[in-house]
Amino acid sequence: MKIDQPTPELAVTDVVESQHYFRDRLGFQVEWHNEAGRLGAVSHGKCALFFRQTDGEIHPSVHWIFTLDIDAAYNELVERGADIVDPVDDKPWGLRQFTVRDLNGHVYHFHHDLE
Repeated sequence: MKIDQPTPELAVTDVVESQHYFRDRLGFQVEWHNEAGRLGAVSHGKCALFFRQTDGEIHPSVHWIFTLDIDAAYNELVERGADIVDPVDDKPWGLRQFTVRDLNGHVYHFHHDLE
């Protein structure tokens, strides 16, 4: 058996609005949207996310996204106007990272190992 990266499905209030946020603020590509299924996807390289529209309460989730050049990623997302909730910094647990929050409260820790 060969297993690849998981693709999380995130609860959102509006699939299209979430896709546009990820495209405009985080540099992702909009992949597809199934209006009847209230489901859509975005991707960036090997990272893919599914969004499922919900009418209920959203319980924000946390995701870790590895990037080769953490400082370039940080600078790009600052320029794009992403909601940076923790700026880039070296962490005592051995990572250089920064944190972004999306429109639905989900949190993304962009990181790279300290060398």
